[in-house]
Amino acid sequence: MELKVAIQGIKGSNHHQVATDFFGENIELLECNSFDAVIDSLIIGAADKGIMAIENSIAGSIIPNYNLVYHNNIHVIGEHYLNIHHNLMVMKGKTFDDIQEVHSHPMALLQCKEFFKAHPQIKLVESVDTAETAKRIKEEELGHIAAIAPKMAAELYDLEIIADNIQTIVNNSTRFIVLKKQNKVLPEEEINKASIRFITDHKRGSLATVLNVMSDCNMNLTKIQSLPVIETPWKYAFFVDVTFDKYKHFAKTKSLMQIMAEDFTVLGEYKNALL
Repeated sequence: MELKVAIQGIKGSNHHQVATDFFGENIELLECNSFDAVIDSLIIGAADKGIMAIENSIAGSIIPNYNLVYHNNIHVIGEHYLNIHHNLMVMKGKTFDDIQEVHSHPMALLQCKEFFKAHPQIKLVESVDTAETAKRIKEEELGHIAAIAPKMAAELYDLEIIADNIQTIVNNSTRFIVLKKQNKVLPEEEINKASIRFITDHKRGSLATVLNVMSDCNMNLTKIQSLPVIETPWKYAFFVDVTFDKYKHFAKTKSLMQIMAEDFTVLGEYKNALL
């Protein structure tokens, strides 16, 4: 039976690329209009796994997604880094002179802003997804519209790339997390990264004390993100990613964190994709 994988977006999107990179081609793709819908598909069992972008090397963290994972008791079981390549594509036979509008996701438009400064006559229009515009151009034969989308979209929807890698910053990478209802699908000896969430009290130096304990337990902190605790004004939760050489060091960290921090939660234990 094919693995059912939920993604934000449609076939040809970066989420689709990550799904095939991580799980292979033999998957059933569940296309979702939003990250909330990805989470919902896991909760109701419509999908076995989910793919969610969590941070970009240029734009930073996609902050609402941290709370989506935590509040719905979803677990991170893996991660994948994808180098983002923005390509300008049109119907076959069309040229740059035919383009009146370029449609794409707001983030893609933002990351290609410098390229379009040389073409002020082209109107930039925000859309839901990068691949969605590519699909619409093909289906509706929109000769005056171009899409910014991954190469996979051009191949799927039979479009022609007229300018490739038009992003302003060449080294543009997005980190995606792989999600499941249950935690820890790998044996302990293969786990060397974890995502956790905790709250500290308002005493001076509380966060520093917690971070020092992590360091003493041989944790390497790779990410820290603070978010307001919605139910309690002016209180903050910390979402932290750590890497480690031995799982027993992380097990010790968990034991100490349960004593030291409020509302300590392990969001996921998995394999570091950068090694």
